[in-house]
Amino acid sequence: MTELSFENKLGNLKDTNSLNIFYFPNFLSKKKSDLLFKKLQSDIPWQKYQIKIFGKTYDQPRLTSFHSIGNKKYNYSQIGIKNNFMTNDLKTLLNLIHKKTDYRFNSVLLNLYRDGMDSNGWHSDNEPELGNDPKIASITLGEERFFHIKHRKIKNLSYKILLKHGSLFLMGEKSQTEWVHQIPKTKKKINPRINLTYRYIY
Repeated sequence: MTELSFENKLGNLKDTNSLNIFYFPNFLSKKKSDLLFKKLQSDIPWQKYQIKIFGKTYDQPRLTSFHSIGNKKYNYSQIGIKNNFMTNDLKTLLNLIHKKTDYRFNSVLLNLYRDGMDSNGWHSDNEPELGNDPKIASITLGEERFFHIKHRKIKNLSYKILLKHGSLFLMGEKSQTEWVHQIPKTKKKINPRINLTYRYIY
């Protein structure tokens, strides 16, 4: 798996195999990121959801909270996700994202990874309510974690990217239809991470 570095670059990668991503490591200042992390960790109504795998029920290895403008509905892995209204902090981040990209979003799924054993397995954000070619804007707060992405059909085409505190990571066209991604577990003792994934729900 190739590690991608965007140092001293605008922060984009478009290749012949349709990987279309943009990375902004200093999207938020450290001061703002630190304040937001503490506030979201304490104020967001975090939920522990369960998923069924081969007929067995398991706790998801992370905490989750979903927020939207206009009371949007969102479901994945047959989970009925509770909808919350978007807070002022989440709207402020949304406006900052909209200044950075032409992609438009109206909802955000937050995940709290409490330690290195909290994770998110291989998947695509391709639920029907996200449309035919979903785009995702991902903000990392707290502990940096590696993000893995691999092509659905070309088995040796895969990358990993270290998502840093205060960074913005955009996944553009075909990123959900032709690629899958994950946040893997790590045995290292690490601090919590909050990931905000903005998306557009139709």
